[in-house]
Formats: sequence, structure tokens, C-alpha cells
Amino acid sequence: MTADRPSTKDTPETGLRLGLRANLAQFSLLVAVNALVGGVLGQERTVLPLLAEQTFHLTGYTFLLTYVLAFGLTKAATNYFAGTWSDRFGRKPVLVAGWLIAIPVPLMLIWAPNWGWVVAANVLLGVNQGLTWSTTVIMKIDLAGPSRRGLAMGLNEAAGYMAVAATALATGYLAARYGLRPAPFLLGLSYAALGLGLTVLAVKETRGHARLEGANHTARADGRHDHLHADLTSKEIFAHTSFREPALSAASQAGMVNNLNDGLAWGLFPILFATAGLSVSRIGILAAVYPAVWGLGQLITGPLSDRWGRKHLITAGMLLQALALAMVALVDTFGLWVAAAALLGAGTAMVYPTLLATVGDVAHPAWRARAVGVYRLWRDGGFAVGAVLAGVVADLWGLRTAIWVVAAITAVSGLVVAVRMYETRTVQP
Repeated sequence: MTADRPSTKDTPETGLRLGLRANLAQFSLLVAVNALVGGVLGQERTVLPLLAEQTFHLTGYTFLLTYVLAFGLTKAATNYFAGTWSDRFGRKPVLVAGWLIAIPVPLMLIWAPNWGWVVAANVLLGVNQGLTWSTTVIMKIDLAGPSRRGLAMGLNEAAGYMAVAATALATGYLAARYGLRPAPFLLGLSYAALGLGLTVLAVKETRGHARLEGANHTARADGRHDHLHADLTSKEIFAHTSFREPALSAASQAGMVNNLNDGLAWGLFPILFATAGLSVSRIGILAAVYPAVWGLGQLITGPLSDRWGRKHLITAGMLLQALALAMVALVDTFGLWVAAAALLGAGTAMVYPTLLATVGDVAHPAWRARAVGVYRLWRDGGFAVGAVLAGVVADLWGLRTAIWVVAAITAVSGLVVAVRMYETRTVQP
């Protein structure tokens, strides 16, 4: 895998250049920082559903999923503000604030005397993830320039979700050996401390790179984006990203459904596996396979979207996710669940970096951070929708029925992309 040539020449006024090779050191540092962001999220994947059942003795699925709902709502809202604040105050201050908010999360999970503490910790976790993950996405888009946007997003999301997988596996091992608390959450605390230190001492501001790209931005020859000029208001940006602009709005709904799937996998899959009699260590393996394939796969799918285009990769990925979810609902053995988790990870890898690259393709550099924030508002709102929908359906008709319902919704979302989205990738000179 080779880095791209810088897409602009040096500018005497700033000395800034766009491109992965020109910004390799800072880009690599941000990849490492986002791995730590993913690790903070991953500390919960295996342990928290088991903690809910075994320590707090929660029985209703809807109530159990309150922590996913709290996380999804706060992360979705914070994503929106992260984009706005990144444009107003700069990227680095927002990233530092996100890391400061991460510090109390593992401590609250360790000391939680009741489920309300866990929900409160996930409110803070949602704020942390919204500020840190959104900002690292924006900063990498700033540095990469237009020609390798898919590769940049593939590297960013791969680092984050490989860390989610590794941490899910590690916490499953720690929980099996030392108990559900405190050992697994000490790992999350170390990630937060390291992320804060690296950001304060080594990360540099990237807002100037977005301004540089904006100064050289030209509309596409077909005039499709003439209405997406530099001076849109925040209200207009929200409307375009959510509803009006075909590619942006199709990406937003697909992102929401994708994370609806992830909320289901996070909150209910460990319970399904436990009811089938699997051990904690095997549940940890299953919790890790899905984000591991998702993370590693993005190293392939991100660059492929630069070469092949965005639309068809997203459509195929959503349909593959639907197939994988149907398989989870149908089978009941460890080996087949491993295969289903791998398929779900592969479908998600096809979709995740490609949706972000689509937003970067269409949005003007002057308001791209805000568009990313709006997209991520809808995408991570899927956690909340998934928590409510899957919890209610599971309580009324059972776990497997909830998975079937989400599989059907995912298939419909893929068809919406096929009909509504146009190809956004352009070949750079």
C-alpha cells in the first residue's frame, strides 16, 4: 500500500500541503490516537451485558439496553457539536476535551453500586466518543486531501475497530480470569490516560489544511454540486446532509441502520450466546471477531472505494450485513456464529469508511466538518434506535425475532442506497 502524492503544491503563505505522504507523521499519530479511542469503547463490548445480568440481575432486554440508548443519544448529539466546534475553535481543543471526559468512565464502571451509575458512565462515554472519534475523522480528511479520502478513512476506522476487537478479546480474558470488575476496565483507564497525553503533547491543529483545500476547491464539471457552495448556513447544511442532497441523505440513513446493527450486536449478541451455554471466553471471541474483521477489512475497502467508487460498495455491504444477521438468527453453534460474525464484519467494512468518504466527496471544505457532524449524528443515533427497537421486540417476541427484524431493515436500507445515491468519487488529476 503506497501513500499518495501530495495533491497541492506548497503554499508560501502557510507551508501546508495536502496528502498522506506530505503529512505522514501527523496522520500516523492520529491513527494511533483513534486506536486508543476505539479501545475505550471496546472495554464494554464483552463485559457490560454480562455485568447487567450477573451483577445487577437485570431481566428485561429493554431495560438492559438503557446503557446503549444513553450512549447512542449522547454520542449522536455530541457528533453534531464536535463538527460545529471544530470549525469554530479548532480541531485539537475539541479532541483534548473528549479525552478529559473519558477519564471518569472506567472508574464509574468499576465502582458502580447500581445500574444508574452504568448508564451515567455511558452518557460520558458517548460524549467522549463523539468528540474524539469525530475529530480524528475530520483531522484525517483535512490532511489527506481529495485523492485518497477512502484510504484515509479506511486507516482511521480500521485502527479504531481493530482496537475495539482487541480490547473486547482482552477484557473477555481478564473477566474470565479475574472477574467482571475491576480488571477489564483498568485497560480502558490506561487508554484514556495515554490518549490524553499524546493529544496534548504531540497532535497538531489541522484546520489550516481544510482552508487550503477550500481555497483550491472547484465545482464538478457536471454542475451537480453548484448548490453546495462555501457559505451555507448550519441550518442549510443540516437539511442537505439529512434530507435534500441525494448522496448525503442516502449516506445518513445507511449510517443510522449500520449502527442500529452494531447496537444490536453490542447489547444482545452476548446474551444470545450466553443463553446457548457458551463460556465467557467464547463469548469474548465472538465479540471480537465481528469488529476485528470490520477493522481489518477497512484497510482493503477504503482504498477500493477510491478505485472502484462508493455507491456499489455501500449497497453490497448493507445487503451482506442483512444476510449475516439472518444467519445469526438461524444458527446455534459456536462455529457457525463465528462465520456469521465474520460476514457481518465484512459487510460493515464495505460500508463504514466508504460512507465517510462519500460525505467528504460531496461537502465543501468550508463546512465539511459540520457535514461530518450531521452525518455522524444520524449514524450514531442508530445506537439509540437499535436499543429501543431491539429491546422492545426481544421482550415481546424473543431475541431471534429482534435480529430478524433488524436484518430486514438493513436489507431495505441497502436498496435505498441503490436507488437514491449517485456515485460521488471523482478521479483526481
